[in-house]
Parts: sequence; structure tokens; C-alpha cells
Amino acid sequence: MEKMRIDRYFSSQEICSRREIKEALRKGLVMVNGTVIKQADFKINPESDEILLSGKRIGFEPYVYYMLNKPQGVVSATEDKKQKTVLDLIPPELYRSDLFPAGRLDKDTTGFVLLTNDGDFAHRILAPKSHIEKTYHVGVIHEITQADIDTFAQGITLKSGEHCLPAKLRKLSDGNDGLTICEVIICEGKYHQIKKMFEARENKVVTLRRVRMGKLWLDETLPEGGCRPLNKDECVLIADLDRV
Repeated sequence: MEKMRIDRYFSSQEICSRREIKEALRKGLVMVNGTVIKQADFKINPESDEILLSGKRIGFEPYVYYMLNKPQGVVSATEDKKQKTVLDLIPPELYRSDLFPAGRLDKDTTGFVLLTNDGDFAHRILAPKSHIEKTYHVGVIHEITQADIDTFAQGITLKSGEHCLPAKLRKLSDGNDGLTICEVIICEGKYHQIKKMFEARENKVVTLRRVRMGKLWLDETLPEGGCRPLNKDECVLIADLDRV
């Protein structure tokens, strides 16, 4: 593993706040391999260095999980030479070079993106056989009919001939600009799936926002572009399993 700044290490492990990290360093409460460290940019190897805070050894959690509230215009990729990516939105103190988005949202789709460096966990929640539900709030140009709801529930066939698994559709409200706001719950992630599902019903998606993964809802206090760590209990809610 590559070295990282000691202040970013503490933040990534949810040990203390940035202000508390600075205070601990200033007071000489941080030691690395027996040496007192006061510089926030001091580089450490979390896997091999002995790190003490107030005399207590700090363990290293190799895997991290972040919730990102993705805004429009950002691509779900680890790098892009022309466009801003979801990794560009991670605060410096949380950034790790091995992070990636677990699943993708279209550039114009907003909402919940899971960022992690845990490949096994990402595979488990993305695998079709896991049937992890994803909930979206969708703005469409036409009213939702009972026939639409029934067709989604049966498993809709796209105009390409590709068949989708059964999905849940319900109307939420009439939105701005004449849009109908509805909720869609799917358990797979085909390319542009929700847009194509509505196209198959001669309807058009104008706004699309992911608000839930598994049983974990997007944090309503997290602003667009905001990112925060998830704890183990929240990860279990995503995986919809007994443990992570």
C-alpha cells in the first residue's frame, strides 16, 4: 500500500475529526514508530507502521465505504481526462487512490453512489443473483397509469427486445414543469435501464435520482457533491445481508 498523510489516515479511519487531529498533533499526542509527530502531512504506511494516539495503538481498517450524493454532470468513473468524476468530489482527508464507484449512475443522474475499495463487497451487492434493490425518484413527462404499474411488475420488455426483471412503480406526486414524479425500485442495473423502461411505455424520463441502495437511504443532510464515511451497520443495510 502506498504511503498516506497521517491526518488523512485518521480521517479515513473515522478516529477523530479534522480539528481533533490537528489538536492532537499540536499537543504531541501522536507517535509513529516511537517518534512524536506534529506535522499533519507526515507520510505513514498504515499497514506496517506502529501508530499511537494518546498512548493507544490505532489499528488499520483496510476497507472504507463512502456515501456520495452525486450531482448532475459528474461521471461515475475513477478517471476521465475531460470530465469531473465522482472521485474528484471526495474530500482530501478521505481520499484513497484505490477507491472506485460500486456501480454507476449516468452523467445526468443524481443521488446515492457508493464508493469503496472493497472489491468483494462491491461484487456482492452488484451481482444479479443478490437482487439488491435500488430505489429511484423519477420525473417523467406523462401520467403513470395502472397499465404501466402492472407492466413494470410483470417484468418489462425493452424496445431492443431485452427483458427486465419485475420492478415496482408507484406515483409520488405531480412535480414542477408538468412532470409526474414517481418511485421505481429495481434489482438489476442494465445500461440506461430506467430510461429505457419508460421508453417502452412511450414515456420519457426528465429527472432521475437514486435515493436508496438495499435498505440504506441517501442521507438527506448530505448536500449535492457531499461525501461521508459509512459505518458497518450502514454497509449491512446496503448489502441487505446479516453481515459485511
